[in-house]
Amino acid sequence: MQTGENDQAMRKILDMTRLISIVVLGLHFYEVCYGAFAEWHLTAPLSDRLLANIVWTGLFSNFYKAKLIALAFLAIALIGVKGKKDEKQNFRTAFIYLLSGLLFFFISFLVLLVRGKMTVLAGLYMGVTGLGYLLFLSGGTMLSRIIRDKLSGDIFNRDNETFPQEERLLENEFSVNLPTRYWLKGKLRNGWLNIISPQRSTAVIGSPGAGKSYFLIRHFITQHIRKGFSMLVFDFKMPDLSVIAYNTWLKYKGNYKVEPKFYAIDFDNLACSNRCNPLEPSVMLDITDAVESARTILLGLNREWVKKQGDFFVESPINFLTAIIWFLKRYKGGEFCTLPHVIELMQADYDQLFTVLRTEQEIDVLINPFVSAYLRDAVEQLEGQIASAKITMSRIASPQLYYILSGNEFTLDINNPDAPKIVCMGNNPQKIQIYGAVLSLFVNRLLKIINQKNKLKCSLIMDEYPTLVADMIPTIATGRSNLISTCLGIQDASQLRKEYGREAADVIMNIVGNMVVGQVAGDTAKLVSEKIGRIMQDRESLSINRTDTSISKSKQLEAAVPASRISALSSGEFVGLVADTPDQKIELKSFHCEIINDHEALKKEADGYLPLPEIRTINPGIVQRNYLQIKQDVQEIIHEVMEQLLNDPSRVHLVIRKA
Repeated sequence: MQTGENDQAMRKILDMTRLISIVVLGLHFYEVCYGAFAEWHLTAPLSDRLLANIVWTGLFSNFYKAKLIALAFLAIALIGVKGKKDEKQNFRTAFIYLLSGLLFFFISFLVLLVRGKMTVLAGLYMGVTGLGYLLFLSGGTMLSRIIRDKLSGDIFNRDNETFPQEERLLENEFSVNLPTRYWLKGKLRNGWLNIISPQRSTAVIGSPGAGKSYFLIRHFITQHIRKGFSMLVFDFKMPDLSVIAYNTWLKYKGNYKVEPKFYAIDFDNLACSNRCNPLEPSVMLDITDAVESARTILLGLNREWVKKQGDFFVESPINFLTAIIWFLKRYKGGEFCTLPHVIELMQADYDQLFTVLRTEQEIDVLINPFVSAYLRDAVEQLEGQIASAKITMSRIASPQLYYILSGNEFTLDINNPDAPKIVCMGNNPQKIQIYGAVLSLFVNRLLKIINQKNKLKCSLIMDEYPTLVADMIPTIATGRSNLISTCLGIQDASQLRKEYGREAADVIMNIVGNMVVGQVAGDTAKLVSEKIGRIMQDRESLSINRTDTSISKSKQLEAAVPASRISALSSGEFVGLVADTPDQKIELKSFHCEIINDHEALKKEADGYLPLPEIRTINPGIVQRNYLQIKQDVQEIIHEVMEQLLNDPSRVHLVIRKA
């Protein structure tokens, strides 16, 4: 315990020590420069006898002995000095003073080697030595005034915001494991990002250029194919991810019990694209499948309808399209149940269209409002209900799309243990709205088919997921037990809210088990920061007053990764949380690390990739003939149904003839 008396006693001791240093140095000057003192008449018998007695002690047995003793006492005195703290003082200036003082203090003897007048040389010697002494004293005093706790050393608080992370490699038959580097208290350490439960779904979030595809999604593809997964890859920038999937499949297809087939859907490159019918009648078990398909395609083409579901002029076109899909599903066993046939049939005249649709009793409840409006001449209402669907669907009425969507080279049951598949579906950033709607239909039909028991483990890779209108929530919520792993690439939560609405976006963000986040800002950064949680951090405060300096230290719970830090992440640097399993517990679930990619090896591997194979030789004539054939099929359907009704007296009343 410090008291005023203790401080006063300490100051007296230090003053005495400093005085002893000065006295010893003065005696040294008197002994060395005795001749000069004699000329100055500064000697006396008493001082001479005193000096003689001191000589007998051995103090002056060596030229430097007295100087070293004086310097030692000065150093002891400086140790206890408490100077007023000054933020401007630094060690460099203090050491310059100390070293300069020592230099002058010890090389001053060179003055005595010069020939000259004794009094002049003695004055110079004492002046140079005294200068060195004062410089050393000033340097020591400066050291005592330096603030040794440099609070500004870590101006961004990086060291405080580091925390232990998982350094073990935890693998299983489903896991995705990525090597990492992270900082812990100023030291760079190696670790592992272990996504050991991808069935609990993974959200990969980051702004463009954050490294989602290069550092994460590509490894989901390669590691899951290596471990025998069936797979769907939604490739936003075809064929970037598809080429990786194709070449990985070529390398590891022998690892599967049943060798999987590789299929690709690319609307821009028909030669390399397989043909597939998303409205395959064999997997449309009831009319609810037709409803889901109609909803998906219309919401995909009119993204603003996503937030208006339930409105009259949104639900009416969906019911109209559902009726046409289900009619074609029931007509001749679904021989013409394809999206191109649906588009062409809905363009028919109302007389013929409603007559044809009325032949199917299951859809009578769906088309009855339209027929009634037509017969009552409620043209404006009818056009409002139907025209939006017809105009919307006409956007995808192109020969190229018709060609791919009217074929049936593979089915969407990609996790069928007897016929596993790896399917890549490509979008085009220049045609997001058109292609995205059709691909959304593919994805939604596929999600309904694969989410079943006793199927092969399956991985769904969705790059730029918000460009699709696919309801992933049921798959994320229930697909875990069916061994379905989902990886969603998202740029920002606000992008998800824009396309799906706030409620659906919030559900997706909150139910994913694994969250890997690169550079994002705003609400997304705040959300992720809150999910990671808080850690105990050291806090220091400095108080300087006229007489003293006080530094207080404390510990506080603060955000482990603040939102501002997430907003400033570099490419390849990610934060987030991982989920564990009952068999493999992970205590350190949070991470803030840099994922390590072997750039040279990946570049070399990419240089050796084979392009997607050319499936067929295609020319515009083939595509055009298919386009015209679909139109002809629809005309024949209408003609055949009308002829049957006219020749059947019991059903002729179904024919609509409006003057």
